[in-house]
Amino acid sequence: MPYATIKRSTFYYQAHRHEAKDNQELLQVIKDIKQQNPGYGYRPVTDELHHRGIKANHKRVSRLMSENGLSSLMYNRQTRKYDSSIGPQGKKAMNRLNRRFNTDRPYQKMVTDVSEYRYGNMSQDKRVYLSPIKDLCSGEIVSYNIAITRLLIL
Repeated sequence: MPYATIKRSTFYYQAHRHEAKDNQELLQVIKDIKQQNPGYGYRPVTDELHHRGIKANHKRVSRLMSENGLSSLMYNRQTRKYDSSIGPQGKKAMNRLNRRFNTDRPYQKMVTDVSEYRYGNMSQDKRVYLSPIKDLCSGEIVSYNIAITRLLIL
């Protein structure tokens, strides 16, 4: 004979309903930590919460930070990546080919791409850039350019 007449899922839902109030208190502490250390992401914030004696799961801290715009963008690799389709001007070039790659006239449609390769001891400061120019009529490489760079770190 069951002791309660409510469903199990309803019981656990009601038992955890007070989480919204707890989230507001936790969010206030997270805001205090972020104000003192603006570069902290969710992992250091979680560690700081544990140092202060507040038990909180890192996934909950991450969710609260992202929902309230407190995520750290300082060390996010995706913000530093270069997108070749956008280019240095910050806007995409017009799509003039519209996927019509075949042509019957030589030198009417020519395409290029820049590929970046590392050489030497595979460190970040030695790079080779290859830029071939291809004719879409015959499919041959008309010209190419190779540029070698060494970044000087002073």
